Amino acid sequence: MPPFLYIFLGALAIVSALGVIVQRNPIHSLLALISTLLIIAILFIGEDAVVVGFLQIIVYAGAIMILFLFVIWLLNLQVETGPTGHLALKAFGSLAAALLVTELFFILAPPHLRVKFTHEPVGYGSLASLAAKLFTDYLVAFEVTSVLLLAAVVGSIALARRLPLSEEQQLAAEKIRAAEKLAS
Repeated sequence: MPPFLYIFLGALAIVSALGVIVQRNPIHSLLALISTLLIIAILFIGEDAVVVGFLQIIVYAGAIMILFLFVIWLLNLQVETGPTGHLALKAFGSLAAALLVTELFFILAPPHLRVKFTHEPVGYGSLASLAAKLFTDYLVAFEVTSVLLLAAVVGSIALARRLPLSEEQQLAAEKIRAAEKLAS
């Protein structure tokens, strides 16, 4: 990967990560997080860790972000009041800011601070090396993570489930509805 593209993607990832924090709309914040994760995946792929890059896209930018979206919908988070901008304008602004940071880096950085790229050994980032590392050195962490994700799914289902109302609660709800009709 050429140094210009590497630094541009790094600056874009930083700007996009800042967009996660700055956004007032939770959906826009989620989209900024997805773009950050996709940019990091592109950086992995550019460093010849293709499997890790695609796992980043499938697991984090795909499955986990859908889970976050369902949580936002489940909690019914509202947009904070205040000035809000257009999403496309924010996206083009972050692209322009990352391009400006990249250009300024190449203009102002002294030669001894410039990025020096190294080449990784053959097989780095391959599926075989990832599986060997994951299922030998990090097996316990992998299994704990799977149990935590299962607990999160069960918890979200338990929170979303609605219990049937008892007869007393139904009568109270009907009285409230009747009082609201009379008031309006």
